[in-house]
Amino acid sequence: MDIKGLDYNTQRKKLIMPEYGREIQKMIDYAITLPQKEDRQRCAEAIIRQMSHKAPQLRNSEEFIRTLWDHLYLMSYKLLDIDWPFDISEAEKLQTKPEPIKIPKEGSHLRHYGKLVEELLQKLKEMPAGEERDELARLTANQMKRDLIGWGHGSIDDEKVVDDIARFTDGMIQLDLNTFKFQSVKNLTTESKKQNKKKK
Repeated sequence: MDIKGLDYNTQRKKLIMPEYGREIQKMIDYAITLPQKEDRQRCAEAIIRQMSHKAPQLRNSEEFIRTLWDHLYLMSYKLLDIDWPFDISEAEKLQTKPEPIKIPKEGSHLRHYGKLVEELLQKLKEMPAGEERDELARLTANQMKRDLIGWGHGSIDDEKVVDDIARFTDGMIQLDLNTFKFQSVKNLTTESKKQNKKKK
């Protein structure tokens, strides 16, 4: 619907830095058009004062003021010809987006167990058979069950943990439910709550 006289944001030019609002952008656009450098300079300084109202608690910080001038430079499409009080050669770095964090494909199916369990499972695959590996397998299995409880999985039965520990150790750790005993769910839940409180 197009109603004559109404101005919609969707019909306007996209803002470089929307956080400052359209009025600040209009001021900057106007400053660019001023023929006299002195007028552009005064106008730019007035705009910086207006921009600083967005975060008054940081107004006296030199780094904050420098950032405002960098923003002004970018919002002026690098066309504002004034005597910049700071070196604005690095301003464009502010618009550089960080590289996205790569999510490892391997082990992503372990995310409900967490990085610790992933490392423990890897350690179990590397260890020779013996009492030490058996003890680590016991601790790992209980940690896996604790993690499932923490995640609120509907399926926290012992068989799932036994199947998972066998699968993620390439079959090297085979727990026998006839002889292997997990900690009681009550004890695991209590421990899980204690760990969550510590994190907070």
